[in-house]
Parts: sequence; structure tokens; C-alpha cells
Amino acid sequence: MIVLGIESSCDETGIALYDTQRGLLSHALYSQVAMHEQYGGVVPELASRDHIRRAIPLLQQVMTEGNTQLNAIDAIAYTQGPGLAGALLVGASVACGLGLALDKPMLGVHHLEGHLLSPLLASNPPNFPFVALLVSGGHTQLMRVDGVGQYELLGETLDDAAGEAFDKSAKLLGLGYPGGPAISRLAEFGDPSVYLLPRPMLHSKNLNFSFSGLKTAVLTLVKKQTTNICEQDKANIARAFVDALVEVLLVKCLAALKQTGLNRLVIAGGVGANQQLRAALNAAATKRRFKVFYPELEFCTDNGAMIAFAGAMRLQLKPEAAQRDYAFTVRPRWPLDQLGI
Repeated sequence: MIVLGIESSCDETGIALYDTQRGLLSHALYSQVAMHEQYGGVVPELASRDHIRRAIPLLQQVMTEGNTQLNAIDAIAYTQGPGLAGALLVGASVACGLGLALDKPMLGVHHLEGHLLSPLLASNPPNFPFVALLVSGGHTQLMRVDGVGQYELLGETLDDAAGEAFDKSAKLLGLGYPGGPAISRLAEFGDPSVYLLPRPMLHSKNLNFSFSGLKTAVLTLVKKQTTNICEQDKANIARAFVDALVEVLLVKCLAALKQTGLNRLVIAGGVGANQQLRAALNAAATKRRFKVFYPELEFCTDNGAMIAFAGAMRLQLKPEAAQRDYAFTVRPRWPLDQLGI
């Protein structure tokens, strides 16, 4: 079965082809980072318009690289939510328009389920069950995953997600957008002994998170400077921020493994590409004898491959889930633990 996947939930347009027999055939991605950088964040209207411009050229590229004709597709999966409403509507309309024209069934996919299952595309995929940390610009959640559609929410952020804290703190340091990679690179040159920032909810005795206070602590440090902050001091603050955030994520992951009795941990979402987080988790996995799995770096951010794959997994379990009703809807807010099979 060949599934076409279309992702357009925020500021990346992703198209991919996945074959349940041969694996990932091709994928293409266009990032809008350069366009949004001048505004310091994603502008929803601009994002929607750019998805319109990019979707069809990327589709043509994927079909060519995958050496596949449109009529050979068995089903079309698209991101139905959560995400920006206008951006989701672009992907949904392209998908349903293709489905109607080709007389192919459709399947709306949960964006976070795509992230959650993306490590299964790796050369060394995890087996079910496992604990998953979904950590991105808009979400920070710990889930128990027993299979496709079998998700139990263990804990989540009560305010800012980890990715938001990265971007907002980077902006305070004058690092621009997107802030996550920039602040992580700068942290490599920082002295960890200069500043100590709070570890919110580290000892809360539950698996929830809170990162708004950490961002506020960065703001307080910046405001204390009577003159412009020198580059070394920026690096020191960046190091303190990254160390605090990584420690919180690590401790909560270890607590989730202990609570569930599982020994497999999956990291998914854009922040999963963070090298400091990966180093801390890898060290803990070696010391405590659990296994940690990551998506390939190219699949950490939003992409069409994870949508095509998630769609294919669902259709294998429940072929009747595919619809031929081309009057589509999107779901900007859609709790993952309510998804079901």
C-alpha cells in the first residue's frame, strides 16, 4: 500500500510517499523560517499563503523522486490537526482535491501522532510499549505508548512548551528566530558556573512541566545588565538556560520510566534534535540501563514522511478508517490522548 502524506500544520510544507512494503520512497520539505525570521515568529496568514505556493511543486518533486504515478497511490493522509487553522486548511484542501480527482480514500492524521511514531522510521526502531517525550515548539508531553492509537497522557506543560521557552529566551538574548538552535550553539561557549537558573517543577512529584518561569528568569538576568550584554555573558546565560531545561526534561523522563516500569524511551519533536538533551539522555541511558530512541534528524521537525507513515500504520490496522467524503474539516485543537484507534 502506497500512502501520500501531506503536512502543513505550521511553517513547514512537507510531502512524502510511504510504501508499507518498501518503506519511505521519497519526501520533500520546504521551511518558511527565512520568511518568518524578520517578524520574530510565525505569522499565520503568511504561513498559509506560502503553503499554497509550495504544495504542488513539492508534490511533483516527490512523485518524480519516488518514481511513482499519481494513480498508483492507494490513499492520501494529511495533517488534520492540531496546528494553525489556515495552514491546516491548505493541506487538507490539497489532499482532498487530489483524492476527489483520483478517486482515492482520505485519512486525517493527528500531527503529534506523526511525531510520536517518527522514530519508527529509523534504522533501529523501538518496539511497543514505550514512554515518549513529545517536545516541540508548541507541545511538551510525556505519553505511555502501547501501540498505534494507544496513548496515555502521563504529564504535560502547564504553560510554555520547551520549544517556546527556547525561542523566547533566545529572543531576549538577541539571537533571532528560530531561537532553539541558536541558543544551543551559544550555550556551548558558556561557563556553567556563572549563573544558576531555576528548575521549575523539578520536585513536583508529578510528570507535569512549567517553563514560563525559566524564561522569566532569563529576562531578569538580562534586565540586570546596566550596559549591553557582552557575547561571553550571553553565552553564560544561554548555558544556564539550556542546563536548567535539559535537567528538568531528563528528570521527568526518568520518573516516567520508573512510574510505568518500562525501559524504552522515545524522544520526538523538534527539540529532540537538541544535542545537549541527547547527550544527557544518552549518558543516563548508559548509567541506568534503559534504551533511548530518536527520529532521524531530518524527521525531528514537521515533515510529510511522519504523516504518510502514521497514515499507513492506521490504515493497516483499520482499513475502513479511510474516507471518500471529500468535505474536509480541520481540528486546530485536538488532544492526542483522545485519539484512539
